[in-house]
Amino acid sequence: MKLEELLLQRSENKCELCQSGDTLSVYEVPPQSKSNEDNCIMICDKCLAQIDNKEELDSKHWACLTGSMWSEVPGVQVVSWRLLNRLSNESWAMDNLDMMYLDEERLAWAKSAGLENGAAAEFHKDCNGSILQAGDSIVLIKSLDVKGSTLNAKMGTVVKNIRLVENNTDQIEGKIEGQVIVILTKYTRKQGA
Repeated sequence: MKLEELLLQRSENKCELCQSGDTLSVYEVPPQSKSNEDNCIMICDKCLAQIDNKEELDSKHWACLTGSMWSEVPGVQVVSWRLLNRLSNESWAMDNLDMMYLDEERLAWAKSAGLENGAAAEFHKDCNGSILQAGDSIVLIKSLDVKGSTLNAKMGTVVKNIRLVENNTDQIEGKIEGQVIVILTKYTRKQGA
């Protein structure tokens, strides 16, 4: 029997974290050298997007960890522990972490992802808090003088196909009048948002 079939049977065609019956996929809990039924779990798209930091953590959604943390599946335990740590600013998550027990081997596996200090994902956000992604179009909400240039980017200017500045969520790059400039996200609004 294939791994996916085994996991679907074990999970009863539900997400092993939130119990959703939406689209499911196999999640290989990192790090691992060979996938097996102990280190892989079935999860829904919503859980996957938040685990992979493609969406912000929704603490209401993760209230499901109160149940999944007691799973006997090692992969589910490890992911639950990691998520509870990322949500450590929530009192219910800290309470659950205090109750949760992992043996030394599983705890080392859980800590190996580097999320033990509640490291939350950082996102590039516009002035309204909308998450910006590479390739988006934005509108300037303020006229900006471009340093080192005579260019003045007027309020209302649309900048297409932006790039995200790595390691700085306050900045994006975009082309205005053929010139690539760095723009502060607080002066932008995602087009169509």
